[in-house]
Amino acid sequence: MQKNEADESATGSADRAAPLIVSMQGLVRTSIIGIFLILLTGALYFAQDVLVPIALAFFIAVLLSPIVRFLQRFGIMPGITATVIVVALLTLIGVGGYSLSGPISGWIDNAPRIGQQIEEKLSVLRSSFGFVAQVNEQVSELGGKDDPDVQQVVMKQPGILNRAATGMPAIATKLGLTLVLLLFLLAAGDLFREKLVKVLPTMKDKKRAVHISRDIEREVSRYLLTIAFINVAYGGAVGIGMAFLGMPNPVLWGVLAFFLAFIPYLGALVGCGLVFVVALVSFPTIGYALLAPAIYAVVAIIEGQFLTPMIVGRRLEMNAVAILISVAFWGWLWGIIGALMAVPILVMIKVFSDHVEGLEPVGQFLSTSTHKDSSSPEK
Repeated sequence: MQKNEADESATGSADRAAPLIVSMQGLVRTSIIGIFLILLTGALYFAQDVLVPIALAFFIAVLLSPIVRFLQRFGIMPGITATVIVVALLTLIGVGGYSLSGPISGWIDNAPRIGQQIEEKLSVLRSSFGFVAQVNEQVSELGGKDDPDVQQVVMKQPGILNRAATGMPAIATKLGLTLVLLLFLLAAGDLFREKLVKVLPTMKDKKRAVHISRDIEREVSRYLLTIAFINVAYGGAVGIGMAFLGMPNPVLWGVLAFFLAFIPYLGALVGCGLVFVVALVSFPTIGYALLAPAIYAVVAIIEGQFLTPMIVGRRLEMNAVAILISVAFWGWLWGIIGALMAVPILVMIKVFSDHVEGLEPVGQFLSTSTHKDSSSPEK
């Protein structure tokens, strides 16, 4: 009898200890994952000089590899196609940079005069906020007046031209690394996919790897090509609108709108702000200057709310919250290049999550639909 009571007591103690052990294991697992993510973020940040060109080259290779594969069917070697593509990209970058260098350098040279004109135009608005200015003066008086006997040291910051000249060698190095790596990736064709398949141990893993690689290539290339064509029309509409208003350098505004449109939501805000600043200097009144950002905003709303959803479709639509988080995170991590690659990275994560068991909630969160996509391949 006593033995049975002892056994029941031991069993009860074991049952009470089991949830505690499970919770401790979950806490340890969560802590390990959190530490890994922190270390990974730090590695991505400090190694961005190497990782950014590599990532950019891989994205461009995913975008252009269907062209290489299509021409290979007609007997054109991938190395020849890759060389032509890289030379064409280099030529386009050179011609575009030379064409846009004139207006940009003019803005940089006239930056002090432009700043003074903007301050004069905004003085009309500043007079409407006299109460705020009075409060600022009172706060300054509470802090005490400056002692005339105390010398103040002001650190002079380097100018825009000096910073640009200092950063040009690093930009040229990253661009060269990107183009060289892109050349080898396009010339290699399906070599990386074949190597990946050979390394995996089981046939199930091999088939899954092939499905994932093909779907990532198809979805990312489809998304980038579709968005690129939409942004061409978007930039053309902005350029035409700026030319209609008489804004200086409308071609430059169209090109800028084309690239900023790759950054969802934030790109339109930045474009409207830049257009408003230049319009203040270019036009005599603030009311007329507001027409330029208004046209930019109307074009952005038409593109974002009607044109892109209609052309892209439900399959490639992404969660707006996830897009904003991704743009903010990758923009902080890798700058403007990271912000441009934020949505394609989300597309890759979604495709990968749809093929891996246990990651389906991640794919559902990144998607706009509330049900599983029936077109996704079975596990």
